[in-house]
Amino acid sequence: MKCIIIDDEKLAQEVLCLLISKTPNLELIEIFENAIDAIKYFNENNAVDLVFLDIHMPNFSGIDLIKTLKDLPQIILVTTDKNFALDAFNYNCVTDYLLKPIQQSRFESAIERAKQKSKTASTTNNITTSTTDIYINIDKRLIRIEIATINYIETNKDYIIINTDENEYRVHASLKKIEDKLKSSFLVKTHRSYIVNIKKIIDIENSTILIRNKIIPISRDKRIELMNQLNLL
Repeated sequence: MKCIIIDDEKLAQEVLCLLISKTPNLELIEIFENAIDAIKYFNENNAVDLVFLDIHMPNFSGIDLIKTLKDLPQIILVTTDKNFALDAFNYNCVTDYLLKPIQQSRFESAIERAKQKSKTASTTNNITTSTTDIYINIDKRLIRIEIATINYIETNKDYIIINTDENEYRVHASLKKIEDKLKSSFLVKTHRSYIVNIKKIIDIENSTILIRNKIIPISRDKRIELMNQLNLL
C-alpha cells in the first residue's frame, strides 16, 4: 500500500516513518507538513492507498481536508486529541484513529484493519473492467457495458454519467476513478468533466466536440492530445 504522511510535527513524522519502514507492503511516497500542500498533491495524483493524517494543524485542519476532498483513500487519523475518536468515524474514509505517542502494536492493528478494508473494497467496487467491457454496480446489480458502445462519460457532482448507444447510466464514482480503469485507445479525456469516445465524434469546432446531440467542451491543454489521436487528412 502506498501511503503519505500529513503532519506538522517533526517527531510524529519521524515515528511514522520508522513504523512504516518496518511494515511489509507499506511504501511511504510523500510527507507533507500542512494540509494545503497535500490537497494540491491529491488534485494531481491518485496513486495513494493510505493517509496518516494529523487532526490539529494550523490554518487548515485534517478534518478540513477530509471535508474538502472527494474520493479520498483510507485515512488513519493521528492525534493527541482523545475526545475526537467517536466523531472521527462519521467519515467513511476514516479507517482508524491513533493517539500520540503511537504504540507499535496499535499501529500494526490499524494497518491490519486498513488491509482488510482494502480487500473488502476490491470485491464491492462500483466499476470493474476488462479490455472489452465494463461492469457497473447499480442497485446491487452488475450491468455489463461494452466499452466500444460508450459515447461519452460525464461527471456530475458525486456521480458519473455513462452515455452509451442504447442507455445512460448514473454511477456513484469519480471521473478519475473510471479513467484509471478504462485503458482504451479510443477513450480520451477532453476536459476535467468529460471522457469521450473519439470514434463517436461527429464534428469538432474550435473548443467543442459534437457527439450525437451533445456538445462537449475541449480544454486547451487536452486539444493537442486529442488531435494526435485522430486520423487527420
